[in-house]
Amino acid sequence: MAVVHYTLEGSTAFIQMDDGKANALSDAMINELGAALSRAHEEEASAVVLAGRPERFCAGFDLRVMMSSPEAARALLKSGAELLMRLYGYPRPLVAACTGHALAGGALVLLTADERIGTAGAFRIGLNEVSIGMPVPVLAVELARDRLAPTELGRATLQARIYDPAGAVRAGYLDEVVDASETITRAMQTAAALGALSRTAFEASKQRLRSRTIDHILGSLDEDMRRITLGQ
Repeated sequence: MAVVHYTLEGSTAFIQMDDGKANALSDAMINELGAALSRAHEEEASAVVLAGRPERFCAGFDLRVMMSSPEAARALLKSGAELLMRLYGYPRPLVAACTGHALAGGALVLLTADERIGTAGAFRIGLNEVSIGMPVPVLAVELARDRLAPTELGRATLQARIYDPAGAVRAGYLDEVVDASETITRAMQTAAALGALSRTAFEASKQRLRSRTIDHILGSLDEDMRRITLGQ
């Protein structure tokens, strides 16, 4: 059963994660998200909206795989990190419709998007690695450094602070919060507006803005994944 659903609405690609549960970043989710991004590029979509299912945006990396063996954890983390860097450097505007909880890897997905529309409610958003005994990966540190408010960087990483949607706006995980009935509509409107920008200018500017971070993360990825999965 597919866990990612794709439609092209006008010139905007709408990509929805829905595994019927918490939307974990499993091998299937990562592979299908990559395929959906490729399809959006092939169909020359002017922008992309990435959404979750009701009350769940993304729960982060699949714990069943992460706990199965160091080798499986390392492979999943690496493929997930490569997907996140693809999202971060995607040449067209990327808008996240945060439909609910976004923890750990799910919060990182938010940090890759150009605009983040959140759903109001009792939802939890943030990087919880330190609270569960895991060092914050270089990947997460650098995305947080790029996108979060400087005053919240230490709290969000070292202190594993988890935010409600309003707090997530102040921290920098989200750009605005709307009612659940408006989240997708607002995200599509935002994507349409961003998609009207010059494609060549947007792509070149995004590359200049983010390529240094992407190159650093990918260049340190293998060693960082090895250290994390060995508990160093």
